[in-house]
Amino acid sequence: MTPPVSVPVTRFVSGAGTRVYRITVPAFPHLKVHVFQVVQGLPAAPSYAALVDTGSSDPNSQQALQAGLTRVQQEFGERVDGASLSRIVITHAHPDHVAALPALRRYTPAPVAAHELDAPLIEQPAVSRERHRAIIEEYLRWAGIEGPFAERLRKRAGNLMLPRGVPVDTLLQDGDMLDGVMQVIHTPGHAPGQVCLRVDDLLLSADHLLPLNSPPLMSQKLYPGGGLRRYLASLDKLDALDGVTLALGSHDQEMHAWRGRIRTLRERYAQKLDAARQAAREPRTLADINALLNPRMKEIQAVLLLDQTAALIEYLLESGELAEIPTQGASLFQLN
Repeated sequence: MTPPVSVPVTRFVSGAGTRVYRITVPAFPHLKVHVFQVVQGLPAAPSYAALVDTGSSDPNSQQALQAGLTRVQQEFGERVDGASLSRIVITHAHPDHVAALPALRRYTPAPVAAHELDAPLIEQPAVSRERHRAIIEEYLRWAGIEGPFAERLRKRAGNLMLPRGVPVDTLLQDGDMLDGVMQVIHTPGHAPGQVCLRVDDLLLSADHLLPLNSPPLMSQKLYPGGGLRRYLASLDKLDALDGVTLALGSHDQEMHAWRGRIRTLRERYAQKLDAARQAAREPRTLADINALLNPRMKEIQAVLLLDQTAALIEYLLESGELAEIPTQGASLFQLN
């Protein structure tokens, strides 16, 4: 295990005085993720402190989180430790956000909150893995995915969301005011139970609203409860918020012009949908449509781009713009 060279910590203060500390940790070798600590009350004796997300199960990620929490204590004077932590909130059950949760149980007994749709993945990761494995072969056949990409998808289906299950003490629903501090906004699309959290005039936008990328989306056929239609509806839900001055996504920099970012994402998906329509002017498999949409895709992007193409095709099927033509092998898709 290599000690982290430095752990970036950035302090934000809401209009009502709530402190939000953004701790940036390495989730995987090529991906950093933000963990947030939300604190109210006097720094010397906080009345409330919550940890939002946990980072990954990688030892370097866990070590960086502990170093970041220590820095919050030492440099910013926040007297929060494992015993005084009030709450752990999981924005969604993906490995870079939840997988360190079992390890955190050695640090704190704080109760865990997650949306009711993602709680089963956190409490019973092995059961969820077996369900995913059970549908992957039919999905591969449906999409016409073969060879190395199929093997990578099979391997992903065999991964555990987190090393072992952890009980979820509080099941979140849209509109909840968690602990009187954080408003819960259910934003499915990237994950069935993903939530954004409003803290006064600050918005912790998880992976739903990011400054540089759109989050990976999957077809509901592979990932029930996700999909592009839900993602776009969730963008509308955020756009309707009043009084939010700053959005803090789980990756990359903060967003002052966050409504403009929503417009950009809508435009980007409109362009992607139009490209998918053009690719389906004659009957093609999902894999063939993906190759047309992403002719220069790099191997590291391939699986996520296949997921995205499946989400685009599903959206167009739901809207009646595409027809699915079943065959003995992969389904074919054609513009109506």
